[in-house]
Parts: sequence; C-alpha cells; structure tokens
Amino acid sequence: MSPDRTPGAPERADDGTLLQKRVDRRDALGLLLGGVAAGAAAVQACAPLSATSPEERELKILEWEQFFQKHYRRMTPEERAEAVARLERLAKLHHDEEVTIHTTAAQPGVLFGYAFNISKCKGYRRCVEACINENNLDRHADTQYIRIFEKGTTVADLNDADATYQHEVPVEGEFYLGTQCFQCANPPCVPVCPVGATWQEPDGIVVIDYNWCVGCRACMAACPYWARRFNWDMPEVPPEEVNPNQHYLGNRARKQGCVEKCTFCIHRTREGRLPACAEACPTGARVFGNLLDPDSEIRWILANKPVFRLKEELGTEPRFWYYID
Repeated sequence: MSPDRTPGAPERADDGTLLQKRVDRRDALGLLLGGVAAGAAAVQACAPLSATSPEERELKILEWEQFFQKHYRRMTPEERAEAVARLERLAKLHHDEEVTIHTTAAQPGVLFGYAFNISKCKGYRRCVEACINENNLDRHADTQYIRIFEKGTTVADLNDADATYQHEVPVEGEFYLGTQCFQCANPPCVPVCPVGATWQEPDGIVVIDYNWCVGCRACMAACPYWARRFNWDMPEVPPEEVNPNQHYLGNRARKQGCVEKCTFCIHRTREGRLPACAEACPTGARVFGNLLDPDSEIRWILANKPVFRLKEELGTEPRFWYYID
C-alpha cells in the first residue's frame, strides 16, 4: 500500500508505478530479489540471541528494529524520533561515530530552485569536492552527485562533452556546464518506484527513504539527467571525514543495494544555508534560492536573463536553469 494512501481505500489501476498496484516493501523484496536473499539477510541481521557480547546483542536488536520500521512518511513524530535515535546509536556501534540526524521538515512558503551561470563557471570542480565531503559520499566508489562537463560546441547536446577531464582549467574556447539532480516539478523517477521509496517534498526536493529502497533501479532508468547513483557495495567514508551534521532524508549513512542522489543539501538548506556546492564555488556561477520569494536573486535571474533548461521537451520541468551573462 502506498505510504500516503488512506488505509482501507481501494487500490487504483493508475497508481503510477511499474506495477499495476503498489506492494508493500516485504512483498517487493520477494518480487524483485527472489525472496531468498532478502530472507537470508533478515535472519543474519536479526539474530540478537546469537550475539556473543552485550554490545553485539544491542547491535543486532537495533538492526532488527530498523529492518521492520515504517516508511518515513507513515511514521508518527515519536516513531521518527525513535528511528533517528536508533540510527545515531548504530553509527556509534558500527564506526564509533558521533552523528546528529535531523528530520527538519519543509518550511512553508519555500520552493527551492537553482541557476547556473555558464559564463562564470571555469571548471575548477570545487563544487564536486564540497558535495562529496558534505554528503558523505562513498570514497571507495568515488561517488559524485555533480558532474562538470567541458564543451566547445552546442549546450543542448552533452553526448560529446567530457566530464572526466584531468588538465588545467579553464581551457580557451571551452565552456563548462554542471549537472546534478534537477529536482524536477514533474520527476519521472517518482512514479516508477514500486514501493514509494522516493517522493517529492513540498519545498520541491525529491528525496529517498533509504531503508525502503529495494534497489530495483527503476528510478535510475527513468531519470533523463543521470542524477541517481546505485551502491553496489557498502559505501565507505573514513571516520575522520564523516560529516556528523546529517538529515534522515539526506546525507546520513546509506546501505549497500540502495539508490541515492543530490537533495540540494537538505540538512543545510532547510536551516537557511546554501548548498555546499554553491558555497564552495569560487566564481559565483551557482545561484540558489526560494522561487516563491519575489525579492530573491534567483527570481531576478529568471526575470532578467535569457535562461534555458536541459531536455525541456520531456516535460519534466526541472527547477534548475542555465544562463549566460
């Protein structure tokens, strides 16, 4: 059952998923993973009586409780507080990390948007580095939410662009264009999720409940902007490099077998701060703000600059614009 559907209400045939009707997470695990692997993982994680020490027993109990916790949108405030406390304790038991996980909700009257000044970007990729550090991205797999493309031809087609350049920048005759999750107003990644693990929040941020993601990667196939990343292995971040300021729907520890993506640094932006990428940009190429605020810089840019968006013909309505001075 969809996490936001009224209990007892009939399933709709047009529920907007890959399946004709939504299934719950346990059923989806059986459908998508054959049931056997999921069952084995559950038994392994949920055997508290087999632990050999009080600490190991506590760890197993917490993992058992975490496996069976509700979808984030169906939790009561008390259940969310319990889930957060459990995650913080697991971080301590697993990696000896002291983290603080927030559940700050979307603020009224806020709809986030982003603008990228192609004239100013010089390809330094400070934004990429800042994003990796801020969002606790997997160092072993070199996971990156942001890509900076180097191009010397048309902007509309990135097929001939290079996002892996290793030479000194900027290069004369080239320009630089960044991509990440565009937090589309009509996100194609959301309706294809068979378990409702991804959705759009009132402030426009598309989020993921990592505990409910079953790793089918349908959202990755649906996204036309290469914005989502799949964890083939358990993500690795050195303890001394972990950012302890975290959000349940953002930069907290992720698991093997789930999808993740940019969330406009939800742990920062919902507290009134800029995303790490915008703060780190040395040229001022990145502009972030509230689209509902008529006095915001991003509203001025949209009103006064020639702007465009990637693949506008798809109707995804990305809240990420490009412009040139």
